[in-house]
Amino acid sequence: MSHSRSRLNKESARLANNAARVAITLSALVSIAALLAILCFLLLNSFRAVGEVGLWEMLSGTIWHPTSSPPAFGFLPAESGSLWVTLIAIVCAMPIGVGAAVCLSEFISGRVREVAKSLVECIATVPSVALGLLGMTFLVPWIRTFFSLPSGLTALAAGLMVGILCLPTIVSISEDALTAVPDALRQGSLAMGNTKWQTAVKIVVPAAWPGIFAAILLGFGRAVGETMVVLMIAGNSGLVVQGPFEAARTLPGTIASEVAEVVRGGLHYSALFAMALVLFLSTFVVNLIAAQVIDRSRRRWSR
Repeated sequence: MSHSRSRLNKESARLANNAARVAITLSALVSIAALLAILCFLLLNSFRAVGEVGLWEMLSGTIWHPTSSPPAFGFLPAESGSLWVTLIAIVCAMPIGVGAAVCLSEFISGRVREVAKSLVECIATVPSVALGLLGMTFLVPWIRTFFSLPSGLTALAAGLMVGILCLPTIVSISEDALTAVPDALRQGSLAMGNTKWQTAVKIVVPAAWPGIFAAILLGFGRAVGETMVVLMIAGNSGLVVQGPFEAARTLPGTIASEVAEVVRGGLHYSALFAMALVLFLSTFVVNLIAAQVIDRSRRRWSR
């Protein structure tokens, strides 16, 4: 009886393992299929603009006037706006996010650490429109007054608010990378007479740097794709952005503000899909690099 029960348990475990393996494989295939479907959809709808205007002409064009005669479909104003907003967001979020990750990993433990980490991750659940309203109410007037600008709707305002949205990604992944550093390195540093702070700065952070760098890249990708905040407080200017105190228009902001007003299948419609294709490929490359860095870091510490 016990032998039959043991065989039955083994058979059940084998079936469960096979079912789990099939489910995971199907999930991965569905994800890949969805990604390829999105790419094909963007390619098909942007084909007209690429053929009639030219991809390089759109990427390097400095004027975006799709309703003029003849129309101009230069992406450079939106590209420069996206670049400025993203750089400001990362420059602001990177030291705060990495510092918070170091604090969570090295100096806080127990229940306090779990609560603090949960609070940081809760930022990701805040609707971006709510942050846009906060920026419109408090940050935009302050920037206008402090820098004596005619308007506070600038790339700086949008970048600061987008930086808040990047914090959960940077903190969470950086903290995981710091936690993955073997304790033997910490113990060896402390045994050499270094303080806990010196150990964190000189040993742990350099050892976890590949993972921290990947977290920054993922934060970069998060900032590039942000739409609502920049649509509300970036200023929505159609000019090439020269500095952080100018109004800006980003790639996702341009798409979101115009796609509902264009003729389906028209040249303007196709140009917006070409812009979406550029945005998709940019974020895909950044996320792919980040994934490779994270995977290499994990293999390094698993040896």
